[in-house]
Amino acid sequence: MPEKPGKRRGGSTSAVHGGEREHQQSDAITTPIYQTSTFWFRNSEELIAYQEGRLVREEYGRYGNPTWKAVERKLCELEGADEAVLFASGMCAATTLFFAHLKRGSHLVVTSDCYRRTRQFISEFLTQMGVETTVIDPADTKQLEDALRDETALFFTESPTNPYLRVIDVKEAARVCHARGVRVVIDSTFATPLNHRALDDGADLVVHSATKYLGGHNDLLAGAVCGSSELIEPVRHAVGVLGGITDANTAWLLLRGLKTLGLRMQRHNANALRIARWLEVQPPVRRVWYPLLESHPDHEIAARTLAGGGGVVTFELDTDLAGAIRFTDACELPYIAPSLGGAESLVEMPVTMSFWDIDSNERMKMGITDSLVRYSCGIEDADDLIADLEQALNAI
Repeated sequence: MPEKPGKRRGGSTSAVHGGEREHQQSDAITTPIYQTSTFWFRNSEELIAYQEGRLVREEYGRYGNPTWKAVERKLCELEGADEAVLFASGMCAATTLFFAHLKRGSHLVVTSDCYRRTRQFISEFLTQMGVETTVIDPADTKQLEDALRDETALFFTESPTNPYLRVIDVKEAARVCHARGVRVVIDSTFATPLNHRALDDGADLVVHSATKYLGGHNDLLAGAVCGSSELIEPVRHAVGVLGGITDANTAWLLLRGLKTLGLRMQRHNANALRIARWLEVQPPVRRVWYPLLESHPDHEIAARTLAGGGGVVTFELDTDLAGAIRFTDACELPYIAPSLGGAESLVEMPVTMSFWDIDSNERMKMGITDSLVRYSCGIEDADDLIADLEQALNAI
């Protein structure tokens, strides 16, 4: 039941029904797990028809599987995209996209607030490929305009970003970039297509770590890239060569997780906003970052473009490293763990979780202070989460 031209269905309806019903090869309500590595042909005539493009079907598991093709169709409907490609992880999605759309001599513009491993890939691997990079402030359109060159191929950013939840005015960024022939790529992991459809605002490609909200249960690794057929074609070709595909079981878990995306995001959004407002008036908290707080630097953009602020709240405690450690260790409900977007709340200090191996002066340049905390709100009762945060703050 694909989305009909000119008619956009609600996000929860698309999450439940998108990409599955009309493509079923059986009468099962849920898409089956096609646990196979390869697919057979009835005769050579059928094989030749497939090779010549006269027959559309699966051939080999690295190029397609009906279970993960169902996920791709569902993501297309959720994002309003022509096509989507599923990957083994969010990092695999981002890196394969870079390989597909950048070449030696290309120039890339990225924002300063960004997932560490994405930064690492850009600085270590793209540099070896001969790709130059300019880093700008996330919300500074003037910096973006000044950074563009004749060789610029992509502007890549998260929105909201990690960990400070900066929000990009995608329409304005697309206007500036498209005037110079530059494509806009938005990592929308923190937003999901329910809080923001970046393609509608002019983005050319959208990246997701489906490990997070799309899967929603802290039980899988997957990623995706969504966009136009023209721009997805080289990405699909690249994954077929590089092989960073997911498996049928993971795809099925992702299909199941997506069906409750609307319900889960309502709770993530509500819990995080309530917790952010509560934290903002607590004496042990120096500052809170959440897009829908009036104190956030991008609040105006967020209020105008996002349907919800997401489930992550970042805050800085008014203490030192030891005090922040006492706080996280005192939390009883959230697990001390990386990642986000699952049913369970998670808490981490970026300094100990992701940047412990980096010199303290370099960490400070990145904005990673010793008392910075990233809290990923799950779907528990907000009263319980707040009560737990209160007793943990007392431990400082």
